[in-house]
Amino acid sequence: MNPALTINNLSVEAQDTLLLDIFSLNIPSGEKVTIAGQSGSGKSTLLRCIMGFMLPSSGTIEIFGERLDADTVWRLRGKMAYVAQEPELGEGIVRDALQHPFTYKINRGTAYSESKAVELFERFQLNASFLEKDICSLSGGEKQRIALVIALSLERPLLLLDEAASALDSTSKKAVREYLCQCDALTILSVSHDIRDFSLSESIVTLPSAGKGVVT
Repeated sequence: MNPALTINNLSVEAQDTLLLDIFSLNIPSGEKVTIAGQSGSGKSTLLRCIMGFMLPSSGTIEIFGERLDADTVWRLRGKMAYVAQEPELGEGIVRDALQHPFTYKINRGTAYSESKAVELFERFQLNASFLEKDICSLSGGEKQRIALVIALSLERPLLLLDEAASALDSTSKKAVREYLCQCDALTILSVSHDIRDFSLSESIVTLPSAGKGVVT
């Protein structure tokens, strides 16, 4: 079986600034890996490259054995889900935000299940009444959990998390961590500036600023 994610000697420069330097990583399918690093170390840059929103200066990325490039990027994005530190959920009520991604062409092969969404709400210390809440009234932690519910509902095999639990209290973090660690078939790459705050496994990659990542 091909690894879920293979990164070989990835370097990224922008406006004569080195953002990521000779970084390599191999994540088998189903593994959970956390990348740790301070602000400016290139964590978000790495995720943007994996999603094809930023071109590396050198190196390669493979998603489930297929090289990411201009010809494959749209298809490979269909295998990834992403949760940002500050999710943009649009306007309206939460139910609208949950359903909206399923109107995109890339997601039409996946059916929206409100019962599954409510089940995830309950696992993440929310309740069904949140379906009717106005998005503008939500706290940062509530938005993060709802964005995670959306990402999981898409049933994509690779989940990318960019400080996606930073606004959660300790109880919610524990609930999210426990659920994600139980998803045996789901590959997760999570980035965090402080692994003591939120880590999904003992597989930690330290990412120094513009330096070589070291698996510890």
